[in-house]
Amino acid sequence: MLLTISTTLRPATDLGFLLHKHPDRVQEFEQSFGMARVFYPEAGEDRCTAALLLEVDPVRLARSRGSSSPDFSLGQYVNDRPYAASSLLASALADVFRTARTGRCASRQDLADGPIPLEIGLPALPCRGGADLAHRLFGPLGWEVGAEAVPLDPGFPEWGESRYVRLALRGNVRLADALNHLYVLLPVLDDAKHYWLAGDEVDKLVRAGEGWLAGHPDKGLITRRYLGRRWALTRTAFARLAELGDDVEESLDPPVEEEPGAEAPGSAAPVSGAGQAEPDIVDPDIADPQVAEPGRTPDAAPEERVPLNTLRREAVVAVLEEVGARTVLDLGCGSGQLLSALLAKPAFAKVAGMDVSARALAMAKRRLRADRMPDAKRARLELFQGSLTYTDARLAGYDAAVLMEVVEHVDPPRLPALERVVFGTARPAHVIVTTPNVEHNVRYELLEGARRHPDHRFEWSRAEFARWVAGVCETYGYAAESRPVGEDDPEVGPPTQMAVFSRREERP
Repeated sequence: MLLTISTTLRPATDLGFLLHKHPDRVQEFEQSFGMARVFYPEAGEDRCTAALLLEVDPVRLARSRGSSSPDFSLGQYVNDRPYAASSLLASALADVFRTARTGRCASRQDLADGPIPLEIGLPALPCRGGADLAHRLFGPLGWEVGAEAVPLDPGFPEWGESRYVRLALRGNVRLADALNHLYVLLPVLDDAKHYWLAGDEVDKLVRAGEGWLAGHPDKGLITRRYLGRRWALTRTAFARLAELGDDVEESLDPPVEEEPGAEAPGSAAPVSGAGQAEPDIVDPDIADPQVAEPGRTPDAAPEERVPLNTLRREAVVAVLEEVGARTVLDLGCGSGQLLSALLAKPAFAKVAGMDVSARALAMAKRRLRADRMPDAKRARLELFQGSLTYTDARLAGYDAAVLMEVVEHVDPPRLPALERVVFGTARPAHVIVTTPNVEHNVRYELLEGARRHPDHRFEWSRAEFARWVAGVCETYGYAAESRPVGEDDPEVGPPTQMAVFSRREERP
């Protein structure tokens, strides 16, 4: 991971005084996850560049506290953290440039107190939200932002863009402020941290954000992401910012458990369900202030509103009852919310859940209290691990299968494999698919980017979803009916769109 800081202020070598790092030496700083080195690729009167190079030891990183993958042990060793700028680089920056971040420089205090021409470069920066989010976060701070999306593979442009950007910042900014901008915003753009978040994270954020965070137009987004969407920490941070005299709106809904089930964002493993999150994460997909229980006015009190994930689950159960399904397979079952609802109804004689994530299945077992379940109820339940993109004999023989907030987590080139497995091989009598309606996203004031979840590979408009449904029906011999879930907005449609597939007697 590489970060460069350049200036053209004459004499440019004064950058060494401001950073408290001599241009003539390579300096090393041991980190718990690797080694940070500071050196100067160029050091002249007209231009000087300091580089912070962080070499991460993948094994040491995997063995450090809080860094192991909860889903599969190999994930501790196979991940992008050793190669891409993230909270690792921010942590190293805070350690290496600790004094510079405070703005102290006894020999050049006049320079440390004022803005100087700076150029900052990051060749590989994880950015969940794309180049536009980088512009949104750095632009209001006085930076001229250059953010270029990095393609997945230049040789295969049809694969699209990766979640990384090449970031270049240019502006007249106080060096201490520039370092604090980076310290806060690198993990915010990545939307991930490599260590467990404790209460002192609020203190770190308030100190690093002094003088600029409270007035930032996206302070809510920055605060939530920096604090890992921990509701209690976010509330505390907003209160601290308000004490500084700024008008900070606490416009967040109370914590609601997210629809569970997917691999962690950025995972290369096949995804089978919706995003997995801690219970105190606020996700606009489910904590939507615009989605009210049917029959209630949009301006109803917040406590009367029903989260979208509840409406979606109830809609799916209602359809399963309507079609008379007795055996149901929940594909991408996550932590078992739908399974719990189905098991509560004796009419469903067999309820099965499949997920690619072993952690999600373990959570489902805990949620369902499978070890303490009465024998008769336990006999109706089956949980197993598998992937939707590979043929699996265990998927056959069910009256109905459910893909609830699943397809959008699958890379588009792999969708045909999912279609073949579910509609071509398993071929249940009915398939229920729900997915976000991207047109409705404009109704979410707190949405942090173009998509509702960082792991969504795409989100369809109503027309795009209709085309996909029609293609599946034509290829595999199904008929389908589309239904809205949530308030059907006359301009942008419902927040969730549902298709109910019914198998025809004869395939085309």
